[in-house]
Amino acid sequence: MTAVVVLGSSGLALARRLVAELPDAALHGYAPRVAEAAVRFDDAGEHLRNLFRDGEAIIAVCATGIVIRSLAPLLADKRTEPPVVAVADDGSVAVPLLGGHHGANDLARKIAEITGGVAAITTAGDVRFGLALDEPPPGWRVANPEVAKPVTAALLAGAPIDLAIEAADADCDWLRAALPLTLRDEPVEGIGSATVRLVTTDRSTVVDSNTLILHPATLAVGIGCERGASADEVRALVKQCLEQAGLSPLAVAGIFSIALKAAEPAIQAVAQDLGVPARFFPAAALLAETPRLSERSDIVFRETGCWGVAEGASLAAAGQQGALVVTKQRSARATCAIARSPRIIDAAARGRPRGRLAVVGIGPGHAGGRTAEADSAIRAASDLVGYRLYLDLLGAPAAGKALHAFDLGQEETRVRAALALAAEGRSVALISSGDAGIYAMASLVFELIERSANADWARVEIVGIPGVSAMQVAAARLGAPLGHDFCAISLSDLLTPWPVIEQRLAAAAAGDFVVALYNPVSQRRRTQLAAARDILRKARAADTPVAIARNLGRAGEALRLTTLAALDPADVDMLSIVLIGSSSTRRVKRPDGGEWLYTPRGYESKSEAAK
Repeated sequence: MTAVVVLGSSGLALARRLVAELPDAALHGYAPRVAEAAVRFDDAGEHLRNLFRDGEAIIAVCATGIVIRSLAPLLADKRTEPPVVAVADDGSVAVPLLGGHHGANDLARKIAEITGGVAAITTAGDVRFGLALDEPPPGWRVANPEVAKPVTAALLAGAPIDLAIEAADADCDWLRAALPLTLRDEPVEGIGSATVRLVTTDRSTVVDSNTLILHPATLAVGIGCERGASADEVRALVKQCLEQAGLSPLAVAGIFSIALKAAEPAIQAVAQDLGVPARFFPAAALLAETPRLSERSDIVFRETGCWGVAEGASLAAAGQQGALVVTKQRSARATCAIARSPRIIDAAARGRPRGRLAVVGIGPGHAGGRTAEADSAIRAASDLVGYRLYLDLLGAPAAGKALHAFDLGQEETRVRAALALAAEGRSVALISSGDAGIYAMASLVFELIERSANADWARVEIVGIPGVSAMQVAAARLGAPLGHDFCAISLSDLLTPWPVIEQRLAAAAAGDFVVALYNPVSQRRRTQLAAARDILRKARAADTPVAIARNLGRAGEALRLTTLAALDPADVDMLSIVLIGSSSTRRVKRPDGGEWLYTPRGYESKSEAAK
């Protein structure tokens, strides 16, 4: 996550813009001056320190002095510092203050692109060469980053340079263009006569302190495994294959397998350990690699539709110019093979990832009612699926996403669409108002997976992102009516037979629960609320408090208190939720003439007993 911290109104417009255009960014605002932030704080210095301790990237839309004075007590190890960038209120300058080679320089450049301002990069390597040797371009990793600083210092001092290219020669133009690669033998004052070496290799190499090793991502690791194979077994097999061939894990571009294995935890775990993506090919793509396999397996063909998973996947990822460097190796329940490409492998362009479906509750609808986790899931998604009103409510986080909007009544259609998109390897967010697990889309997702028996849907990674439900918002506005036992009942009989709803209402009345009534009326359903009132009235006093909450968190929000006897369905519409108190729910006058509503838990009797 990236925290965009703003202290006042002068930087608010810029902060909003950065949050909208940067991935995984959330607005953090100084509470006395910024009301709309996802995260609000009262002490700027302490908030900045907490973010820094947690390792979050910080964009502070304020003066650099504020940030420096706040974080100075925490500065210790530059190797562990998160990115910290200070940005002028007008966006004219973005200054990477800390973590320059841990992302701050790149973040400052991105901010400058957004604002049209200047990224004030001050790290010497970036200024002189236009790059940082310990933060190479995508597709490269540094084996010995502790050597990057002295090597950069030597280069800045004019040391002789030897560029030894052992791998990915065609992808080394960034080095050739940036560095003065003229070999020299004369000594350089201050560093003796040592020659600085930069070596590009995919092999594990032990070298001296004057040599910086750069690993290009030229290796594709293919894995096949039985269902439920342990992560430890697959880890050990991959490690063994790399070590026996003398290959560096840092040169691995990705972990590759067949689509049937997309949900295997062991494959995902190995990819996570190596810090690379896991990507999956359809059986047809691996079948096309048959002529290049070292062996063919009849058993694998019967199970998967291709003659070899590990070798086929590694070769498909390495491309037509690639070749096996480790043929299929076996453990008890897994196989592994490694192919090498002469060029850096762009794993994102090979196969597809395991699809992800985030089932997101966005609360009542306004930005302040969404959790930071929900905003993050929305920003991380490539596709957003939902009722068109809910998608419209998202605002900035939905910018640049593929939107799949549906009308009311198309719930099953929209969930099927979300699952189908995720099964294609996309990152999808299925949007519900309130909490997706409360009278919303989450249960339908799992119902359709069970009903359809669609293996591709079942392999999708499904993540539930909770939201604030309407009854919680209403209760918070009213006081604390849900302070003791309560239940929620939907009055819609479109999916639940009315006799079942009546039975539940009677049970709630007998149990003396506070009752939250969802879907109390619609344009076609006008009798159910009156029936519910009458059922509850049999067990409750006429003056039992009732609250009608309408359009919560949106324009036109309204709260009204009445009694059970006076509850009139004509005062309720389809945008309302109705809270009906228990026998102990109380109305308390407020000094401004209004009333609070709360349900005590029994602390008064506990206090009396303690006397």
